[in-house]
Amino acid sequence: MVSLPSRRSFLAGAGASAFAQSRRRPNLLVILADDMGFSDPGCYGGEIDTPNLDSLARNGLRFTQAYSCARCVPSRGSLLTGYYSPQTGIEQTSRVKPAAWARFIPQYLSPLGYRCYHAGKWHIPASMPLRDTGFHHSYFLGDQDRFFSPTRHHLDDQPLAPVKPGEGYYATSAIAGHAINWLNRHQREHAADPFFLYLAFTSPHFPLHALQPDIRRFEKRYKAGWDVVRRERSIRQRRLGLPPVTPAPLEPETRPYWNTPDSELTARIGSKEVSRALPWDSLSKEQKEFQSAKMAIHAAMVYRMDAEIGRLIGQLKKMDAFRDTAILFLSDNGASSEQLIRADGHDPEAAPGSARSHLCLGPGWATAANSPFRRHKSWVHEGGISSPLIAHWPTGIAERGALRRTPCHLIDVLPTLVDLAGGPAPAPGEGGPPRPGRSLAPAFSQDREIAREYLFFHHMENRALRMGDWKIVASGKSAPWELYDLAADRGETTDLASRQPDRVRAMAARWESLEREFLAQKS
Repeated sequence: MVSLPSRRSFLAGAGASAFAQSRRRPNLLVILADDMGFSDPGCYGGEIDTPNLDSLARNGLRFTQAYSCARCVPSRGSLLTGYYSPQTGIEQTSRVKPAAWARFIPQYLSPLGYRCYHAGKWHIPASMPLRDTGFHHSYFLGDQDRFFSPTRHHLDDQPLAPVKPGEGYYATSAIAGHAINWLNRHQREHAADPFFLYLAFTSPHFPLHALQPDIRRFEKRYKAGWDVVRRERSIRQRRLGLPPVTPAPLEPETRPYWNTPDSELTARIGSKEVSRALPWDSLSKEQKEFQSAKMAIHAAMVYRMDAEIGRLIGQLKKMDAFRDTAILFLSDNGASSEQLIRADGHDPEAAPGSARSHLCLGPGWATAANSPFRRHKSWVHEGGISSPLIAHWPTGIAERGALRRTPCHLIDVLPTLVDLAGGPAPAPGEGGPPRPGRSLAPAFSQDREIAREYLFFHHMENRALRMGDWKIVASGKSAPWELYDLAADRGETTDLASRQPDRVRAMAARWESLEREFLAQKS
């Protein structure tokens, strides 16, 4: 029997708060993108203009092995509670309240004197930001299908009137605008107190909706197609110092089973739509034109999100709070290969990216956006769960532009924030299990690994377990386990399961025991 963890175990972490004695507790800002691929930002190899994220990375840290939960709801639940989603019951298909013992970030930070604010997507089932989790103020955008005219949004838990088309609303700008309002109000009324701001954009989640001037900025950039863009991103990643990864080949038959059927996509969008990650050269001229236009809209959505982050940074500087604000930027999962037509439907006569259009990125461009990793949102192969993670804090992080290679996860955000705030290790709520998340604060001062036995993944029957550099992963309930050595093959190109069956059996048994343990905890 193979001993676990295997060849390279995770190293010991730090104990007490590294920052408990700091001059002033930092302000805390967590920015979460929605369905953004690992390589979309410029600082992770992308060609999209993201000057503000690039500046944060250049003057802070980039983590190279940060993980999500593969989908919107479980990722947000893990970020806000510090637990895996099967433990709390915060699952994509759940409509029930989280486990009674689950506590959220504001419930740890408020007793430490923090004012807590939220703006953007929520996605915690049967819960509201103020009533159930302790935020002091919130703008809750519940309608991610209409970037120009949402029908469901709330201010401080109270419903707002639907936005009518043509009123000048754009979700990404509105989310940032409310966040800036919270900071202005904080400066007026609570300037002596630190703040925590959870800024959860809906961009670049489908539908592909963007401002037309932003789209024009990128309209010629993607004519070469997803094969070339993917290859060029991998080259830039190596130039930026990111660990080299051999990309997996395209997987044309890998697509979500819940997609709108091909026949309906063709009927409603046209034959220019492509539902498979096919080689770019196999597409018709019309398909290439249409697909390159879709990626231009995706890029415009990321660009506008970055611009709004810049607007928020300007507010922090205006408040003289930028240097004392610890910023974490992440994505909730990899880019999406989903192709769905929802909300107001799709008008084929409408300008792509406008309110009456309803387009999705699709598997070809999602593969490029997740470069160099394999698969997409909802899968727990590396492309579905790998997230950029930028940490920026001028008064607390001495290095500039450095990499951090420790494997980490959204479950680590809560303990990291509490650690930076000078609080004790966050205890579970009454009746709750020990929290699996770890503070990443020790890695802020040096490139070191954080102690943990495993990282666990389970989403919609897609399963994975990482122990040391070894990872088992399976797609679907009946699929066999695959085995990868991530130190040599993070692109998951060479399945070692048949060569090391004992290791697979041992790791699979550990996954099964954790699954049983977690499911028993959520009740």
